[in-house]
Amino acid sequence: MIEINPNEIVVVKSETSKINTVDFSNLVFGRTFTDHMFVCDFEDGTWQTPKVMPYQAMTIEPSARVFHYGQAVFEGMKAYKDDDGKIFLFRPDQNCDRINKSSARLAMPDFPENYFFKGLETLLKLDSEWIKPGVGNSLYLRPFVIATEPAISASPAATYRFIIICSPAKAYYNEPVRVLFAEKYSRSADGGVGFAKAAGNYAAQFYPTSLAQKRGYQQIIWTDASSHQYLEEAGTMNIFFRINNKLVTAPNNDRILDGVTRKSVIQLAEDMNIECDVKRVSVEEIKTAAKDGSLKEIFGAGTAAVISPVSAFEHSGDVFEIEQIEDSYASLFKEKLLRIQHNLSEDKHGWRYEVK
Repeated sequence: MIEINPNEIVVVKSETSKINTVDFSNLVFGRTFTDHMFVCDFEDGTWQTPKVMPYQAMTIEPSARVFHYGQAVFEGMKAYKDDDGKIFLFRPDQNCDRINKSSARLAMPDFPENYFFKGLETLLKLDSEWIKPGVGNSLYLRPFVIATEPAISASPAATYRFIIICSPAKAYYNEPVRVLFAEKYSRSADGGVGFAKAAGNYAAQFYPTSLAQKRGYQQIIWTDASSHQYLEEAGTMNIFFRINNKLVTAPNNDRILDGVTRKSVIQLAEDMNIECDVKRVSVEEIKTAAKDGSLKEIFGAGTAAVISPVSAFEHSGDVFEIEQIEDSYASLFKEKLLRIQHNLSEDKHGWRYEVK
């Protein structure tokens, strides 16, 4: 582990701020960025001195390996501000651990944990005015790593760049979504990179998702690649099913992302004595439950969306509408998570991380 003194981070402040040009009540997710970004380069076998600098375009050679072999991984996180002006992250240790697991799978170097945390803290304190208080407001954080070595031979790069950019955010999905159960296309396969937040995982989803959107569906719930009989996760979310009063979700494997929100929902369910069965979930099981009325809810869980209820699904031409119910598990878990994240309720598991 490389140790770092926060004073060793090179900080170059932006001469002017663009914050006064931003309408925080009318944000489009992921389109507006704060004044600063964090950058650290990997050269000669080690990570160099980290920098926080004004958000700016980068010069990168067209032969950089990221463009040719897809060595790119990322994370999604959020920062929150309470009414006293304190800034919090939610389980950031999980994001740090996961980006390094993702990097390892793509033959990229680990990023030191203390660089990760000191970089985040320095950046967030500098751009603290961009974090608005109030439930539903947050600052979305995008750490990512790309291969920068200018060479097109098919092998891992020797140089990389770790970057964190920040984007103020409100709700990702404002309304319940309609989903299509995958029957042809696959998100990932056994032995692949589905468990990693590799950039290519998402690019490969865009085409089948666009086909679903033309049919009136916002997302696809992916099925296993070998048989398409088992439901695994949605495009940007892990997925949960409520059958009567039992919560059901697919187990982690090398095809499914180990979601931070997912594991938090499972823990909250245990705290509230809600039975949560982590098992393979078949398409036929959910269709049968929809037909006999025992399927009460489907909802997605992820950092950007937090909790997103599903209002309908289609499979093999069968369309099932899901009636939105009062006191739903989706609304219950969303409220619980938001209250913990915004420092409005007890944090019995120590998930909040205060930026001091």
